[in-house]
Amino acid sequence: MHNEATVNIKEVFEIESCMDELSKLLVQVVDAGASIGFLPPLSSLDSRAYWMNVLGPDVILYVAIQNHTIGGTVQLHRCTKQNGSHRAEIAKLMTHPAYRRHGIGRTLMLKAEERARNEGISLLVLDTREGDGSNTLYCSMDYVKAGQIPNYARSANGQLHATNLFYKILE
Repeated sequence: MHNEATVNIKEVFEIESCMDELSKLLVQVVDAGASIGFLPPLSSLDSRAYWMNVLGPDVILYVAIQNHTIGGTVQLHRCTKQNGSHRAEIAKLMTHPAYRRHGIGRTLMLKAEERARNEGISLLVLDTREGDGSNTLYCSMDYVKAGQIPNYARSANGQLHATNLFYKILE
């Protein structure tokens, strides 16, 4: 059993030291059906290539560590447009299938929101596939559904799925 109280959130400043765990996490999450830009089966090579290019000056990556294992991640992407310095996008919130429903996603989101506030960001945006459990999480955290785009993401079987657009104004 996983205990929410034992989750530690850490910012990642360089990928190499946790590449193996991050790569395995992404493969497991995608292969379990998550709609985060990849289709199953995701190769370890493709997963590693993704992680090698994640970090940049406008991307903040947090990992949730539980039982000495990375159980989840979230990214905060600062807007680089001059008229968008007040906003950021939440990206790639993922929780290992064995750690779901134990508060890791919520804890990661709270950390990303705290960082956004500390940096003067007042608007967060994100999107997620219609029907996924993450919709419930975002609504429970006061994200507002702004709309839906049909036929946005393709699944492994070729079916097209809608994505829901959410936002949250930070106080």
